[in-house]
This record gives sequence, C-alpha cells and structure tokens, in this order.
Amino acid sequence: MQASNVINDQTKTNGFILSSVSLGFNTFACLISCIVFVIIIYHLYYNHVKREDKITVVLCSNIYLTILIYSSMLISMNIRSILGYLAIILLSMLYMNFLNQAFYRLIRIAYSQNRRFQSVKLYIILPIIQIIIVTSILLCVLIPLNGVAYLRNAHFCYPTFTNIPGVLSTAVVAYIGPFCCILFIYMHITRFIHQQGSIQTLIIKQRQSRDLLIIRRILIIVSLLLILGIPGMTLIFMFIITGEEHPLLARISLFPISVSQAGLSVALLFSIPQLKNIVLTLQLKTSTVTPVTRAVQGAVQMKTVTGTQ
Repeated sequence: MQASNVINDQTKTNGFILSSVSLGFNTFACLISCIVFVIIIYHLYYNHVKREDKITVVLCSNIYLTILIYSSMLISMNIRSILGYLAIILLSMLYMNFLNQAFYRLIRIAYSQNRRFQSVKLYIILPIIQIIIVTSILLCVLIPLNGVAYLRNAHFCYPTFTNIPGVLSTAVVAYIGPFCCILFIYMHITRFIHQQGSIQTLIIKQRQSRDLLIIRRILIIVSLLLILGIPGMTLIFMFIITGEEHPLLARISLFPISVSQAGLSVALLFSIPQLKNIVLTLQLKTSTVTPVTRAVQGAVQMKTVTGTQ
C-alpha cells in the first residue's frame, strides 16, 4: 500500500512537470504560428503574388492555421491539468500585490529619502520575482502533500480542502503570511504619521491625512478578502469534527472569492485617487471630444454648402 502511494505521488509529480513543459512548447508554437499566419494574410492581401507562389503560400497558411488552432486546444488542456496550482498561485499573488502597495506607501511616507525603492522599474520587476518565489514555495508544499487533486463533486482540479496539512500550508503561504505583513506595514505607517503630526507643515499634514484615508480603505478591502474565507473554513472545521465532507465544499468556498473579485474591481476605483482620476479624465475626454467633433463636422458641412452655392 505504501509503495502504491509512492508511485501515485511520483506519477502526479511527473504529470505536473510534463504538463508544464508541454504548456511552454504549445505556447511557443501558438505564438509563432499566429505571427506567421498574420504575415501571410497581410502579404496576400497587400502584395501582388504570382499564381504558383500564391497556391504555395495559401497551403502554408492552412498548415499554420491548423497549428494555431490545435496548439490553442493543447494549451487549454495543459492549463486544465495544472489549473489547481495556477489558481492558488494567482490568488496568492493578489495578496502579494497588496503587499507591494503597502511597501511602496511605507517607503514613500516613512523613508522618503530612499529613492532606490521608489523606482518604477522595481515595481515592474518585483511581481515577476515574487511569482517565481511563491510558485516555488507552493509547489514544494503542495506536490509532496498531494494538495491539489480532482474534486469529484466540483468536477475541476483545486487544492483539496479535506487535506488538512495541505490546506494549512497553503493558507499560511497564500493568505496569512501576506496579510500579517500588510497589517504590520500599515500599523507602522499609521504610528509614524501620528508621531510626526505635530512637527509637519499644513501641506504635509493634508497629504498624510489623505494617505491615512486611503490606508483605511485598502485595509477594509484586504480584511474583506480574508473574511470571505470564513464559510469555507467553517465547513473544513465541520469536516474535521464530523469526518463528513460537504458535497458543495469547494463551490461554497470559492463563491465568496468570486464575489470579492467583482467587488474588488469596483472598490479599487473609489479607494485609489490616482486610478479614479484616470477613469474620470478618460470619461471627461470622451464626453468633450464628441460635441467638438460634431461641431467641426457641422462647420465643414456648412462650408461645403456655402461653396457650392
């Protein structure tokens, strides 16, 4: 029985590796075939091609189109094979992005003299480094513990909620760790602002008050993301006590996350002033360009009518 489990674990690990490598090759094939196919269509449409050459090019385009479609289907199959791992990694990266945001505010407010940590390039590269680290940690935890499996009641692959060691390890890496870091950073920023409040100028005080307001909003959002995991955790504790798994455990656990994603996409617009200003500016430009365009068109039409008369 133990040997069977070892073989089963090794098979899962090998399957994940093969799916990941296949995903890379299929993605490469899909990109190349898409680029070549577009170039061929552009060449046939805009350039004069001899009849013999045109037949050859058309046949090649059919081959590349087939490769494009088939590679896309294989990519979908590869992704479905490793979807459980990708889902938990991306959810972890959501909290890591909030952590990056908190880190930037810490540097800007408490350590404003340090320019190295206020570079745009840093916050472009940082998520790439983090996703490599998070992926390595989660895979090293989930694969040996068989943390991801096909959920028969839900009909998709996802971290097994009834695998307690896997769930607890994933929770620490993906949720609890980043949330504690975010909470610690914002507590430090708040304490720093209150300590500096009596010696700052009016302009800096106003900016700090705005920062505190934004921090409160972001903390509320992050806290809601954490609280929304309570239904799933409740069912997991019930499973530990009773030994019976609820048939809708996975769907009940994921439903609040889906709700939070929808709410988060709207809430951030009202929580981050820079983002809100970009959206409002775009809306304002759209509403002002249309009347101006109509006025110009009207003037051109009037000029045309006058010239003809």
